[in-house]
Amino acid sequence: MTAPVRVLVVDDHTLFRRGVTALLAHDSRFEVVGEAGDASEAQRRAAALQPDVILLDNHLPGVNGVDALPGLREAAPAARVLMLTVSEDERDLAAALRGGACGYLLKTADHEVLATAIERAARGESTVSPEMTGKLVSAFQSLGPAAAPAADPAPDPDPLGALSPREQQILAEIARGASNKEIARTLGIAETTVKIHVQHILRKLGLSSRVQAAVVAAGREPR
Repeated sequence: MTAPVRVLVVDDHTLFRRGVTALLAHDSRFEVVGEAGDASEAQRRAAALQPDVILLDNHLPGVNGVDALPGLREAAPAARVLMLTVSEDERDLAAALRGGACGYLLKTADHEVLATAIERAARGESTVSPEMTGKLVSAFQSLGPAAAPAADPAPDPDPLGALSPREQQILAEIARGASNKEIARTLGIAETTVKIHVQHILRKLGLSSRVQAAVVAAGREPR
């Protein structure tokens, strides 16, 4: 049997936090290993528990969740952080991506959407709430030089041109939000082959996440 995904829930609203914990506790795919109500407690628990996924609210006492991201990533380097918030502000989305969050989910999401996002996060994949996808391009543009990789002296004017036809197919599927398994099924290739292609795509484009790759692809679609 596959081991359950170990989750740390970070939210300052006790009722919401315990509600999410109770919800996940009834799902055998997950094990809630801890809870935290503020950034300091979250960092301590992350260091002690080393969860697979951290569900992080953006509005915490004294510090925003996005500002707590560096400390959490240092405390639990292998953990993936999934924002779970009420904020639909593209600036918060941009800050979360810049800080290293693997996804951005609104609290209006239902149980199965949340469960799927947690599973994807544990696999190293990204999820953004459908309500926020229209703001991805603006959010990516707002990241600025701080989030961009160091440029080569003579950057390729058309970096997508460096991708092979197969890589361009896979990038288009990523832009539609498809998982590696879904891409493999669509293209009739092995999931491990898809993973290798995704790694090549990110390296060629100088990106660090599937979310950024999806934004780049979306920005190149004809209007």
